[in-house]
Amino acid sequence: MVTREASSLRMFGFLKKLLIFLQFLSKRCESPIFAGMKTTGLLFFLVFFGITFKSTAQLKPIYSQADYAFWLHLPADSILKAKPPVLIFLHGKSLSGTDLTRVKRYGVISEIEKGRKIPAVVVAPQTSNGWDPIKVMSVLSFVKKNFDVDTNRVYVVGMSMGGYGTLNFAGKYPEHVAAAVALCGGGNIKDGCNLATVPLWIQHGTMDQAVPISESEKIVRAIKNCNGGENLKYTALKGADHGDLEKMFRTDELYTWLFQFTKQAQE
Repeated sequence: MVTREASSLRMFGFLKKLLIFLQFLSKRCESPIFAGMKTTGLLFFLVFFGITFKSTAQLKPIYSQADYAFWLHLPADSILKAKPPVLIFLHGKSLSGTDLTRVKRYGVISEIEKGRKIPAVVVAPQTSNGWDPIKVMSVLSFVKKNFDVDTNRVYVVGMSMGGYGTLNFAGKYPEHVAAAVALCGGGNIKDGCNLATVPLWIQHGTMDQAVPISESEKIVRAIKNCNGGENLKYTALKGADHGDLEKMFRTDELYTWLFQFTKQAQE
């Protein structure tokens, strides 16, 4: 598989250097331990070392495999082999561009780098000009093609421009989304009835000057007009401004809320 081969290249380079070093020691060292070491023994050690490495979580950039470049986080093998869910993180405008390292500034990938364990395949694409749900779907398609994931547990979360992207994606592909969280964004009113079928948590600060809370209120009304908002959770954060919503990525509550949902298997 392309993804798993690429993820091993850096580690194999290190293992090759380690093998050369240990072979050097076995020839130079007087110790019976090293003196008795043979190449086969070293290889056994390195294979064991490599397996230990592969059992840990992995984070790497992926280019030219979908319509967006993206970060890919793989959980430990024990989780990866058990049909894990998929979490898509869509960033805001400030992280736009062609330098993927910008996507690490805040959000899900930042949390992973700080040590948060997310039991899912996580993808964080980067856009330079707004979110196109069709292009986001190409990233999800890559994951489905290359990994045995639970297609009934696909989640989306985004902030600001990523909040719009989250609702646009869920609005276009409601049959693919188990649940979504949109922070200080908005959506297309015409998608209201599609969004009404998806468990959604929409949050917005009442003092947001960058994206007024009316943007979320409009889509909330459109959803409620379809089914009364039976799948909707709406939180207006009193006194919060635009940047305050970033702290949600640092809470357990966001991930716990998302992962509780499973979409019913389609016929």
